[in-house]
Amino acid sequence: MNGTSIRYVCRSEIEDQKWDQCIREATNGLIYAYSFYLDRMCRHWDALVMDDYKAVMPLTWNKKGGIHYLYQPPFTPSLGIFGNKLNAGLVRNFILSIPKKFGLIEINLNAGNELKDFTNSSYQFITRQNFVLPLNRPYNQLFNKYNDNIKRNIRKSVAVGCTIQKNIPLQDIVVLAKDQLRNLVNLKRKDFENFQLLFNELASKNIAVTYGILLNGELLSSAAYFFSHGRAYYILVGNHPNGKTMGTSHFLIDRFIADHAGKDLLLDFEGSDISSLAFFYSSFGAKPENYPALRLNRLPWFVKWLK
Repeated sequence: MNGTSIRYVCRSEIEDQKWDQCIREATNGLIYAYSFYLDRMCRHWDALVMDDYKAVMPLTWNKKGGIHYLYQPPFTPSLGIFGNKLNAGLVRNFILSIPKKFGLIEINLNAGNELKDFTNSSYQFITRQNFVLPLNRPYNQLFNKYNDNIKRNIRKSVAVGCTIQKNIPLQDIVVLAKDQLRNLVNLKRKDFENFQLLFNELASKNIAVTYGILLNGELLSSAAYFFSHGRAYYILVGNHPNGKTMGTSHFLIDRFIADHAGKDLLLDFEGSDISSLAFFYSSFGAKPENYPALRLNRLPWFVKWLK
């Protein structure tokens, strides 16, 4: 991609149709990078655009104390550079094109962003971990790849009478998720409200669904899934403490896998760097899909120490 031009474009000047076409056709496209997704989940976003939207990079930003910074929006694990025929040199050019007005950068790129031989010592790159499971095999073959603990917990859920229910209200999942995530991530009420609006929009297009595991009418485990780019995103999860001893979270994922077995679909667990969750996802036969995170602190010396 010699002779290319990368330019900074404000949100108001982005051509949504061209942007979304780039994301839709990108070999590393993800649902999080569509314009409607970013509009819902970001406080502000601008972008770097190469030529006539051959490749793009959303810049999700905010401003505090007069300082502009790039941050990772809620419910948006990966962003970065999207397009076709990406290479390490092009990824490097995009990163070096991020305007210097952003004094602090803390963002995640994606698995298609190669960073080989990136030697600028000012930039810090951290490898983050996702897990994905191809579902393009019969259910019995997928089930046989579960470890024994997963199989045992599924049988436990069935034995006590747990049942699966689809299309449960998203708000029921949110109630459980808020309690579960309270001490893990800093999500605000507005973030969940924005997510609800996003879910409604995707559900109206039949690319979002909810699942729940119930026992005697009580919701014990639940999840919302989004679909795009041949992926099913395990996007929001809510588990009740009462379900822990009954293996309901195991049963929940198993039922989704059973419904979609044999399809050309990748179950994207969206993480995790947390060892216990990484083990849990891998126990279903999921494999790591690593991606880089970018950190850069070029704040003035008199405020850098605060960060």
